[in-house]
Amino acid sequence: MILEHRIPAKYLLDIIKYELIIALLAGMGTRLLAGIFTDDVPLMPLAIPAFLGTSISVLLSFKMNQSYDRWWEARKLWGAIVNDSRSLILQLQSFVSTDQAPAIQKMAYRQIAWCYALGKSLRGQAALDNTNHLLTPTEQKAIAQHSHHPLAIMQLNARALQSLRSHKAIDAFGHIHIQETLTRLTDSMGGVERINRTIFPSTYRLVLHFIIYLFIITLAISLKNVSNLLVVPLLLLISAGFFFIEKIAFHLQAPFRNRPSDVPVTDIAETIEKNIRQLLGEAAKPEAIVKKSHYIL
Repeated sequence: MILEHRIPAKYLLDIIKYELIIALLAGMGTRLLAGIFTDDVPLMPLAIPAFLGTSISVLLSFKMNQSYDRWWEARKLWGAIVNDSRSLILQLQSFVSTDQAPAIQKMAYRQIAWCYALGKSLRGQAALDNTNHLLTPTEQKAIAQHSHHPLAIMQLNARALQSLRSHKAIDAFGHIHIQETLTRLTDSMGGVERINRTIFPSTYRLVLHFIIYLFIITLAISLKNVSNLLVVPLLLLISAGFFFIEKIAFHLQAPFRNRPSDVPVTDIAETIEKNIRQLLGEAAKPEAIVKKSHYIL
């Protein structure tokens, strides 16, 4: 997630550098051809690039709204994961017998590992990396046999809850409430996976890029009698604005791609770990895994 700190110019240029190069070549090529074939090129009314610019604005507005909706839904689902993770530990401490503190700690550690594993799996990374301090070797071996590692961790906690119930360490009322919390966590997991696997139509982006380049070409022709020293920078600035908005929307539509614009799942998991350890009475706090100057992951 990009922070409100000063964003480096290099980052801004990097995300649209290829589009700007194409825009520059298209603009300069059009100006060169318009200069060579001045008598053969008909007059291009400014109304045409103005119409294209209006169309681009409408398309960008739609795409930005849809992309932000996807990003915000993903963020709300991870907010629900934070709340339910805290609730799970509080419920365990409230409903389970006090002599079952080791079992509660194991379930709490599995919940922390689940948060890290879910974030990594969404980003296509190794889900069980850096979970040695949370899961036993036996648990890691059992989880590794599953194709869906976060779901396997959730299953271990569900079985542990059932074991507590069979040993009468928790009554039926508490068992139902904790099971409902596990169900909500599973629902949130399914929600973020749905967002991650639902692709925004790529043809929309291709058409949008085509219209932007067409706008650049028509504007360059419309201003063929204006000096290149003014027109070329103008074309770059206008196209840069369009491409910035389009690229921001493109990044937001996929909030789990290990980019600065991501939902900060690693940072959220770190917060969950700190909260749960404090609920367990542990003072140790984990070190930040990913911290950058202008964004967090």
